[in-house]
Amino acid sequence: MSSSNFIVRLVSSIWSGVDGVRKILHLLLLLVLFLAFFGAISGAPQIMPQRAALVIQPVGALVDQLDGDPYDRALAELLGDGPTQTLVQDVIDALAYAKTDDRVTAVHLEMSALAGGGLSKLRRIGTAIEDFRTSGKPVVASADFFSQASYHLAAHADEIYLHPEGMVFMRGYGGYRSYYKEAIDTLRLDWNVFRVGTHKSFVEPYTRMNMSPQDRESTTRLIDQFWTMYQQDVEAARGLDAGTVDDFAQNLVAHVTAAGGDIAVAARELGLVDELAGRAELRAVLKSYAGEEDGDSSMYSAVYLDDYLGQMNLLHDNDVQDENVAIVVAVGTILDGSQSSGTIGGDSTAALLRRALSDDSVKAVVLRIDSPGGSVFASEVIAHEVQALQAAGKPVVASMGSVAASGGYWIAVVTDKVIASPATVTGSIGVFGMFPTYQRTLEAVGVATDGVGSTPWVGQLRPDREMSASMKELFQLVINDTYDDFISGVADSRAMDKQAVDSVAQGQVWTGVDALENGLVDELGTFEDAVSAAADLASLAEGDYGQKFIETRMSPTEQMVLDFFALSKRAGVDISSLTRGPGALESFANRLQELLAGLSQFNDPKGVYSHCFCEIE
Repeated sequence: MSSSNFIVRLVSSIWSGVDGVRKILHLLLLLVLFLAFFGAISGAPQIMPQRAALVIQPVGALVDQLDGDPYDRALAELLGDGPTQTLVQDVIDALAYAKTDDRVTAVHLEMSALAGGGLSKLRRIGTAIEDFRTSGKPVVASADFFSQASYHLAAHADEIYLHPEGMVFMRGYGGYRSYYKEAIDTLRLDWNVFRVGTHKSFVEPYTRMNMSPQDRESTTRLIDQFWTMYQQDVEAARGLDAGTVDDFAQNLVAHVTAAGGDIAVAARELGLVDELAGRAELRAVLKSYAGEEDGDSSMYSAVYLDDYLGQMNLLHDNDVQDENVAIVVAVGTILDGSQSSGTIGGDSTAALLRRALSDDSVKAVVLRIDSPGGSVFASEVIAHEVQALQAAGKPVVASMGSVAASGGYWIAVVTDKVIASPATVTGSIGVFGMFPTYQRTLEAVGVATDGVGSTPWVGQLRPDREMSASMKELFQLVINDTYDDFISGVADSRAMDKQAVDSVAQGQVWTGVDALENGLVDELGTFEDAVSAAADLASLAEGDYGQKFIETRMSPTEQMVLDFFALSKRAGVDISSLTRGPGALESFANRLQELLAGLSQFNDPKGVYSHCFCEIE
């Protein structure tokens, strides 16, 4: 009897547990449905005014690909963390939509928050602004402070307004970095460096205390060309006399002195801006073009980039067709394995290319590259996937962004056609490896390392032991062989003599203009030109194909969690309370990790890299 009661109680307990779980699941389902309904009625997209100015307010740096995992980015936005980057394609797409949208009566370029962007990116947006202006609609640019990058875009506007307490500052182009040789010697570190390339300057901070003559010559050539391009762009767009920009930059103190010490007045006197205007005056100008905001007569009627682009993409989501040119974006340092967006992972980028390979609607591919290089192994993994696409009859065109050098050039050169911007930094065909050891540092504090091994290689590549002569010789042999593979591959792909490649290699960096003259690229052009070239190679007629961006996607679970948070936010739930901001110690640790990332992130299996120091500021 007691045994029977025990079984009954056991079954009853199990049923109660299952029933409890069922009730919890039902409650969760009802909560999700409630949030979905409430979100639908309270979070409906804003209705765009019938007359408005499109406000384009770039934040942070202009990029071809946003950094980080898409889920992390989306969650950060929901938690109120503002963006630190602006996608170039978003600005271009919004301007294209607005050109034929009768509701958009003007464009307001608010440039105060733009931190910078490569000249090739500025030129792409500048071209889009000029194209928008053919509609006859005005473009008004304004800023509290015009940096060199933001002024390049503003110069393409019809009217430029600067705050009376603001300034225009053009510093030109250049590149500076720190050198550590004496610190390395002081710390008794042995920084073993192996390289091929007389101009391969990436390793110089660890072997010198100043810029080498070869690096100085290459960098000077680059910055002179960039500064000339910048001046020509701005002066042509703004209608200024040749030499105005350089005069303002070179003689800034004299111009400001002549303006009574007011740098804003100096910019106006030289014709760099049209008027000095505060907030109220600027709003009055924009109200004359776009009308007043409903419910607030002090503001002009406006629609902002993200809101406008979100609505227009929904209305015009027809760019993907039965036959498409796929776009794969490769931005950042090239590392082994899988990496988040903003860094090129050998495996993760190869996976994107394989998706293009397996997609029957994809007939050609544009590989958009903005990279100074990195791991040779990862570069080769990506190059093999490019060759697999070609073998399947899908042509690949490389479109170079601001930088496509070293490993970035490695993955570009194997494509069917290489198109660079005149302002692209490319080349830097060279190879290096570094392995620091600190056995002398340890000896200074009384620490030694000893042991035995069955071969000379046991105990090598330990940072607490000196590299043996044999290990150094082997390392250099690997570097030499990799360099030979690099220039041989370039010679084969470009149909050039190997010696001719070597003469323009050796780690030398070139602008797109130089690269064309040296036979390293096929033509100068834009991203749009690369898409057209890929379509031509695949025999796709204009208008008969679409564009398909192949990107890292969120998992279904990540999308579900994100949707839940979004609905909760629309329902009035403060989801930021679910997270904890970093403390002082955590913030310091995060900053230290960022500073060390330049070296610690390198993970090539052989320790061999083709990376360019290409930071032209």
